[in-house]
Amino acid sequence: MRKKFLLAVWFSFLFGAILVLFWQNEYQYSLPTPVPKNHHDIAMGSHINLGKQFTTKNKPIFIHFFNPDCPCSRFNAPHVSELIKKYGDKINFNIVVLNKVKNFTVEEIQDKFDSKVPVFFDNDIAEKCGVFSTPQAVLIDASQNLYYRGNYNKTRYCTDANTNYAQMAIDSLLIQNNKPSFDALALKAYGCSLPKCTK
Repeated sequence: MRKKFLLAVWFSFLFGAILVLFWQNEYQYSLPTPVPKNHHDIAMGSHINLGKQFTTKNKPIFIHFFNPDCPCSRFNAPHVSELIKKYGDKINFNIVVLNKVKNFTVEEIQDKFDSKVPVFFDNDIAEKCGVFSTPQAVLIDASQNLYYRGNYNKTRYCTDANTNYAQMAIDSLLIQNNKPSFDALALKAYGCSLPKCTK
């Protein structure tokens, strides 16, 4: 009888541990990121004044908002690297690192994406674009109007080709097509809250 009781306790402990791990590593990141109380929404089509630090050269600007401590940011880094390689001659890619806890160098971030794209550590850029979580993609047209702000994919690993939202936005802008219509999974922020890597 005692053996059965100990076995039941052991299995309950294991099941509880699995649930905790699932919550920490998967489920919490499938929930929408809470909108901060002081968040000011920036409407699509709004003019975004990024200042002189962002060079346009009459090309659209793509900003990848990245937190090295955010699991979702880490998982989608290969996808972002592919976008940079595929569209780097047509789009000005930039990475904005949002992490107030640790300091990173430009070279460390560029190594993560195997690219020499410009890297910024300015939290104000996120506010100008209406970003409050990572990872997030922002696409600004050549006139510096907000064309797309949202997620890369409905999966954190960016494995569903049918929901490559950021890539769809790039393709649409480059062929000057009407903006694609996106579902809530594209436009509602998922991932890690700012300024810390929490949910």
